Amino acid sequence: MMRVLDIDLDFFLADTCPFADVGQRPDVRGREPWKKEDVESFLETRLLLNKTRPIPGRVFETHDLALDFWMDLMDKSLLTAPFSVTHVDAHTDLGIVQKGYPFVRHNVLSRPVEKRPQLTEYREKVQLNEANYLAFALGFRWISRLENIRNPKSKPDFPKEMLADTEESAIQLRSAFPQLFEARFGHEPLVPYREFPSGETYRAEAPFDCVSLAISPRYAPKEADALIPVFESYMIKM
Repeated sequence: MMRVLDIDLDFFLADTCPFADVGQRPDVRGREPWKKEDVESFLETRLLLNKTRPIPGRVFETHDLALDFWMDLMDKSLLTAPFSVTHVDAHTDLGIVQKGYPFVRHNVLSRPVEKRPQLTEYREKVQLNEANYLAFALGFRWISRLENIRNPKSKPDFPKEMLADTEESAIQLRSAFPQLFEARFGHEPLVPYREFPSGETYRAEAPFDCVSLAISPRYAPKEADALIPVFESYMIKM
């Protein structure tokens, strides 16, 4: 099973930011970014990254572009689904009950698995976004295990409707029309899920195969952008 490291810049702040208006950045006061040496220490000791052994990586603006990155890697045979995702972020990015998951249940899980990854279509319908893209990745059956490493100031935002009926530590998506589509495509897989309340409570069990960084400008002050080169130093940019 391949291992994907999925990072958001908003994790590396003193506190979480309110969602800024389009074209704006949050105020840095009270939400100062980490020092560069602290970021390096976290990446190396907790996430096992190494500047002398960089891995395929990409930096992009909004976090939903992780799906495009993963698709590109799969097209190049550099990534094989399903894969494990370690999500380092102040938010779960699984969407809220009213946004994302209902669309996945009705409009993604109703398709044959090989026809589900239609990113352009979902964006044109204003459904896929940076706050719910992991719900889509689960619907594509790309993810075999999901770890969520939180900022200590993160607010609860896990959609409990995604939890499996029989296992509290796993996600299992449910079609809106189970009798119709589960007979054709099978039950959606159980995806083991674990949440870590801070980076200090996590240490990777093995190195990662690829890494990405979302800048998320509406969730992080512009002062945090100075950290981007730190992350890039661990990447073979794709």
